Formats: sequence, structure tokens, C-alpha cells
Amino acid sequence: MNPFEYLNAINDTKKDIMVDDIAEKGYSSFMVNRGLSYFNDTVLFANEMNRNHHLDNRLQFDFLINIIRKRKRFSKWMKPEVVSDVEVVKEYYGYSNEKARQALTLLTPEQITMIKKKAFKGGRK
Repeated sequence: MNPFEYLNAINDTKKDIMVDDIAEKGYSSFMVNRGLSYFNDTVLFANEMNRNHHLDNRLQFDFLINIIRKRKRFSKWMKPEVVSDVEVVKEYYGYSNEKARQALTLLTPEQITMIKKKAFKGGRK
């Protein structure tokens, strides 16, 4: 099952979708806890489940579905930035991660491609 279905059941529908062993094996506590960690009212419950990671999937799901209040919760999941541009700027200028990210905001796409061409060492990608 999709981890978003479990999050929807915990947050909104309050419907017990863990009806068999297949659904219990499909439960990913990491993904559910990550999804709950984006909200102020559920982050502590997600942390509690992280602390008690040794519990069965069914017990974790039952705890979360019964303790979290019903509410529509939606957020965009954070995704990593394009690492290749940061790495190229770090290597070319000798910057740290933070300085390279700041420099990327100042550089134009043409400048980034020029830096990539100059920093390219050859070989396979």
C-alpha cells in the first residue's frame, strides 16, 4: 500500500485500513512519521513513534490513528536541491556548501554552464 493512504487514514478519514497481513507489511513507519513531522500538532507523536520504533506496525498505526485529531493536513515534501550545480561551484571557487548555495542564487544559467565546462575533467559520467 501507498504510505500516503496510511497518512490519509490517520489524518482525515480515521478508517482502519490495516485489515490484513499484507497491509501491515506495507506500512512504512519511517514514511508515515516523516509525513506527520511537517505539522506542529503531530510532530511530537511522530517523534514518540520514532523513539518506539521497535513496536509492531499495527501498534504504531493504532496509536497514531487514535491519538491524532481529525484534520486535513497537506504539505509538499522537501526534496533535495540539484547537487551537481552546488558541487561544481564548490570545486570551481573553493566554497563551502553554504557559500556555494548562496553563489548559485547570484549566478546566471549561462555562467553555471561556463563553470561546468571549465570544471569538467573528462571521463565517463
